[in-house]
Amino acid sequence: MINRWMLIGVGWLVIGNRAAAQVSENGVNYVNTYKALAIAEEQRSGVPAAITLAQGLHESEAGTSELVRNSNNHFGIKCKEDWQGAVFYHDDDSRQECFRSYATAADSYRDHSDFLRQGARYAFLFQLDPTDYEGWAYGLKKAGYATNIRYSQILIKLIKDYNLEQYTLIAVGKMAAPDTVVLGGSGRVPVADTPGTEVSYPEGEFKINRTRVVYVQAGVSLLAIANQYEVPLGRLLEFNDMKEEDVLVKGQLMFLERKRREGSIEYHVVRQGEGMYDIAQAEGVRLQDLLEMNQLAWGQEPAIGERIYLKRSAPARPKLAVY
Repeated sequence: MINRWMLIGVGWLVIGNRAAAQVSENGVNYVNTYKALAIAEEQRSGVPAAITLAQGLHESEAGTSELVRNSNNHFGIKCKEDWQGAVFYHDDDSRQECFRSYATAADSYRDHSDFLRQGARYAFLFQLDPTDYEGWAYGLKKAGYATNIRYSQILIKLIKDYNLEQYTLIAVGKMAAPDTVVLGGSGRVPVADTPGTEVSYPEGEFKINRTRVVYVQAGVSLLAIANQYEVPLGRLLEFNDMKEEDVLVKGQLMFLERKRREGSIEYHVVRQGEGMYDIAQAEGVRLQDLLEMNQLAWGQEPAIGERIYLKRSAPARPKLAVY
């Protein structure tokens, strides 16, 4: 028989569960808007999508902060002595401190990944499993990313409340992208327009791994691209590890100069539908060098979730995809 005290206890349990997951409409909108960027950045750099989104939620006040509105700076990264880009002055620990300013949110997300990936004091984090979000959260605080003594706990709570770990799992191919944002509590928030996980590239010429490149849509003549950028067609094909081809059958990156022998980051995590050629193009690394570093022969393709090393020889050949 259920008595009054049992009902009161159940009531407090329900209230407690609701309080445990403190989500906001702004927060859900933020996750929906930037989850694809976070997933793409994990696949490019190895920074867990859950950590990226949690930091973005906190540092940008779910996209509402003055710093975001005026400079697209989602992660509170200050100028530092090596910053040569645009700047924005903002009161933080001191008055009118110098912060990095970006043209787009995507630029901010990419710089955040590179800031961690290339920073010597954060190197130990990339030895952790990307799904170890608690290790990452405590490691960021230990490395001095933020001065708030509760920074680690704040990130962990955001990851749990918004169930951000799902995006890390999607990035490494261990989970399919859901139709809804599944929160850490009992609620499910419908997603009207779920962004895809494809990387968005700028129009015109830009650089990947310090190498000139353009993104070319399917159906475009390679001769037209060669003429437009004044690169001999034979060299264009060579730069992109391609045999003779008149028209691209699908959109892809096309390098305008020879790719480099190694990448700008340590490794690339294989995602669904991605082969070694795709990885070589995405990272701006010569395909033959990439194959040799990872003990692979032409035609061998790695399994989803495997690490493809970009700077040094892999400790072992990655598991191969099964078709």
